[in-house]
Amino acid sequence: MLPPLFRKAVKESSDGRVLCLAKHERWNCLVGFGLSRKSELDAQLDREEERAIRMQLDFDRDMRAMQLFGFVEIPFDDSGRFIMPDHLRSLANVEDGLYFQGAGRFFTIWNPAELEAMGKDWESAQAACANLVAEANAKGQKKGASK
Repeated sequence: MLPPLFRKAVKESSDGRVLCLAKHERWNCLVGFGLSRKSELDAQLDREEERAIRMQLDFDRDMRAMQLFGFVEIPFDDSGRFIMPDHLRSLANVEDGLYFQGAGRFFTIWNPAELEAMGKDWESAQAACANLVAEANAKGQKKGASK
């Protein structure tokens, strides 16, 4: 389920309830954004190609375009529920628990174990995620004890 703050931003960005999801190119997580970001991707592709030419680096425009535009458009309901495609679940090692981390024009979706395995640069997100996992576990234990 898409958390309320992310749901609101994606809804406004997509002029409706469409979430764009893809595997992050470097990290073992997913990246999510709204449809409005599609217009930015062509400009990003042009900038990356121009930079590669300036620096005399190889650049495969077709491959990079497939990477940038290889996202899946997924509808979500008013509660933020959506069905994550199996191929994305396996690519990012997504299981039951998800941690959403905001990052400007996009956000990331993590398996808490994958986030914990990231380096020290991630300690703030790791601490926030660990806290949410602990809260969810405590709620689960209370619920189980009351039955």
